[in-house]
Amino acid sequence: MPITIDRFDEEPVDALDLQEGTQPYRLLQFLATHSDQAFTQTELHEATGIKRGSVGAALSRLEDRGLVRHRGRYWAIAEDDRLASYAAQTNASSVSTTDDYYGDEE
Repeated sequence: MPITIDRFDEEPVDALDLQEGTQPYRLLQFLATHSDQAFTQTELHEATGIKRGSVGAALSRLEDRGLVRHRGRYWAIAEDDRLASYAAQTNASSVSTTDDYYGDEE
């Protein structure tokens, strides 16, 4: 979907713009939720359901944007200020969807 040229010109260069539901979004969301770990491409494929052949390409695009990092076979979320609020928001969202809500039993 196209955007106006005004929005194009005014949007900050460092804005974190990922379309929800895309492969890069899903990978980044998973890595943000597990920011204290690093994963192989196979592990990311198994965790996200993204086709094996697509995981590497999506990770490379994220790496080019400075959003993920890798060492050897392992990939992790990048240490980037843009990601700090994203990771916090993702973690808060995943906690709230797994909470059990019980009414007062008094």
